[in-house]
Amino acid sequence: MSREIVAVAADHAGYEMKDALKADLEGLGLEVLDLGTNGADSVDYPDFGHAVGQAIAENRATRGLVVCGSGIGISIAANRHPGVRAALCHDGLTAKLSRLHNNANVLALGARIIGIETARDAVAAFFTTDFEGGRHQRRVEKIETN
Repeated sequence: MSREIVAVAADHAGYEMKDALKADLEGLGLEVLDLGTNGADSVDYPDFGHAVGQAIAENRATRGLVVCGSGIGISIAANRHPGVRAALCHDGLTAKLSRLHNNANVLALGARIIGIETARDAVAAFFTTDFEGGRHQRRVEKIETN
């Protein structure tokens, strides 16, 4: 059986957090597709949000992790792609709820907003929680069709 592939990307503000969280993802048995960036040189966050969104839209990955300074811009860029439901989360609870109720498939984090331990909690919650379905299914379908 092949492992699930998670596309990860960050801008210059989030690359250190992204790199630290890759080991956590691998520890959960997930394969990481790193789409950059890999340094502190200034880059444009939309390029990296789009890269993850495109990887999911093209079925090269089933889920994603994006990190920028606030998490806002990179999540907006990722959400421009069909089938992407990127959720900006600030802790383990919001990450868990984004999976349970919204079937989010991309976790967005703000490296200037939360610390690494909170980010690790969010990653653990997001990537180990399944979608609850039920009454939430019709709501997710409305997101996809409207």
